[in-house]
Amino acid sequence: MTETVTNWAGNITYAAKELHRPHSLHALRGLVAGSSRVRALGSGHSFNEIAEAGEDGVLLSLDALPPEIDVDTTARTVRVGGGVRYAELAREVHRHGLALPNMASLPHISVAGSVATGTHGSGVGNGPLSSSVRAVEIVTADGSTGRFARGVSDWFGGAVTSLGALGVVTSLTLDLEPAFEVEQHVFTEMPLEGLDRAAFETIMSAAYSVSLFTDWRAPGFRQVWVKRRTDQPLPDFPWAAPATEKMHPVPGMPAVNCTEQFGVPGPWHERLPHFRAEFTPSSGAELQSEYLLPRESAVAVLHALDGIRETVAPVLQTCEVRTVAADDQWLSPSHGRDTVAVHFTWVEDTRAVLPVVRRVEEALAPFDARPHWGKVFTTPAAELRARYPRLGDFRTCARSVDPEGKFTNAFVRDVLGH
Repeated sequence: MTETVTNWAGNITYAAKELHRPHSLHALRGLVAGSSRVRALGSGHSFNEIAEAGEDGVLLSLDALPPEIDVDTTARTVRVGGGVRYAELAREVHRHGLALPNMASLPHISVAGSVATGTHGSGVGNGPLSSSVRAVEIVTADGSTGRFARGVSDWFGGAVTSLGALGVVTSLTLDLEPAFEVEQHVFTEMPLEGLDRAAFETIMSAAYSVSLFTDWRAPGFRQVWVKRRTDQPLPDFPWAAPATEKMHPVPGMPAVNCTEQFGVPGPWHERLPHFRAEFTPSSGAELQSEYLLPRESAVAVLHALDGIRETVAPVLQTCEVRTVAADDQWLSPSHGRDTVAVHFTWVEDTRAVLPVVRRVEEALAPFDARPHWGKVFTTPAAELRARYPRLGDFRTCARSVDPEGKFTNAFVRDVLGH
């Protein structure tokens, strides 16, 4: 490559022999057809080698393609190009009086890369971002175009959260709904003691989206972020005290980076993310891990983590607990089960963090933890494969769509088991 390319965190430097930024679909198709190995690079927000093409491969960035955002107000859908990020998509959708059902904690990430890795927002009734996808279009190995649509294609269950293993995503069609407003309330110091399964469900169901934050330096949660749709009832939240100042999930970071708090109503896309599009998200200097587990085990999971907090806390910036509704994408970490997601924002020190990640995985092993595909994890591939009941179907799909494995890499081959 003529330039050094790293991921967002800077912990991964890509080794691909070439990096291309095609300016048209025609150029993209030619590059794919003429290359022996290809991986697509989204916004670079993954913290592992899922996008690595290898020294013999070609890395493709879609950020130079025309930023297609085609809203159909009658059908309540939007067709969005493969290089578009959520911030720009959300603004255009809102301009048409429509909304996405949910967003991730930061709007800086690409739409295609997010759904391909199982990225999600929060809410007991809200599925991952992939659950809004009704069709996906890709450039396949020979440079032709393939389309997979919900209710039409037999392979749709593997085509959205696909780890990039089927081809280069050129567009997605997403379901929309009428625009809505959200107000955000932040609370502080909610104890872990006394939290049982019924109380956890009540707390996480108190609003459209609820997030719990802790530094694991003591039992319980330092912050609770409650996002209420203004067309839904105002929640009673007796479990913690209202914050008296604006907060950032990472201690010491400026609250101005975060979306508006203190119950000030605003458009959905300016409240559902934690971080504002024009500011650095999270801390900016970090590693991340996340594990998605059966929601019925949430309280036991939290107590298991509390049992190792003296190991976790020294390398942790913040830990967020959210809920995600079950979905049916075969490789989605929330496939087939309502989910509790436990996210770790670590310090920017791989050597110090990896042993703690392994300790966390040991603590979570009894709960069938599925790591987020784009984060730091050390779970052996054989164990991962056992946690996805439709993996065999995805493997069949991948071999059918990409029989020579042009879009695989070491990461994907480990997952698929070939």
